[in-house]
Amino acid sequence: MEIKAVKFRKDGFYTQPFAFGGEEGAEKFDKNIRYRGSLQNYLIDTGSEVILVDTGFPAGTPEESPDENSIAFTGLDISSYMDALSALGYKKEQVTKILLTHKHVDHSGELKSFPNAKIYVNEEEMSADELKGISNLVPVKFTSGAYFNFPESQTICEGVHFIKAKGHTNGNSLVIVENDGLFYMLHGDITYVDEALYENKLSVVYYHFQKILM
Repeated sequence: MEIKAVKFRKDGFYTQPFAFGGEEGAEKFDKNIRYRGSLQNYLIDTGSEVILVDTGFPAGTPEESPDENSIAFTGLDISSYMDALSALGYKKEQVTKILLTHKHVDHSGELKSFPNAKIYVNEEEMSADELKGISNLVPVKFTSGAYFNFPESQTICEGVHFIKAKGHTNGNSLVIVENDGLFYMLHGDITYVDEALYENKLSVVYYHFQKILM
C-alpha cells in the first residue's frame, strides 16, 4: 500500500488567530505570527484500488491576493487538482473510491470529475450545497463500531477506515490508514499547521507523515 500527496498549492500561510483561535477566540492570539501552509489532498494505492481522500479546488479557482490584514492564504497554484493527480501517474478512470472528509470546496471541488467512483461521505453531510447534483454519493452510517478510542467508524477496505469526527463541519470525518505497522491520520482541516499539533498534542504519527510528504 502507498499513500501519496496530491499537491496543488504551495507557499501559503495561516496566522496564529486563524490556526489557534477556534474555541478560545482569535483575540487571544498574535495576528502578526504566520505559519507556513500549503494545500494537498491524498491518494491511497492499495495495489488493487486507487482511493482518493478529497479532491481539491475545482479547476479555474483563482488564487487569492493576500495583504497584511489577511488571516490565511491557501497559496500559489502548482497546478490544478486534476493535473496534480496526473503528475502522480494516475488517470481519473483508475479511481474506485473517494473518501470526503468534509463538504468545503477546497476538498470537494473536483468530485464531479469522477462519475465512476463511489464517493463516501458522512450521511450528515449529504444535504450540503457543494454536493448537489452528484449522483454517485454513498452515505456513510458508520456501522463498523468503535475504532480504538473513536466510537464510530466504517471500514472501507482492509487497512482503510473512515472515522466520524464532527467538529470542523457537522459531517466532518477523517481517514486512518494502517500500513506496515503504522497508523496514518488524514484529517482534512481538523488542524492547519504543525504548531497546532504540538500545542494540542494531537497525532505525532500524523505530524511525521506530513513531513515526509511535503
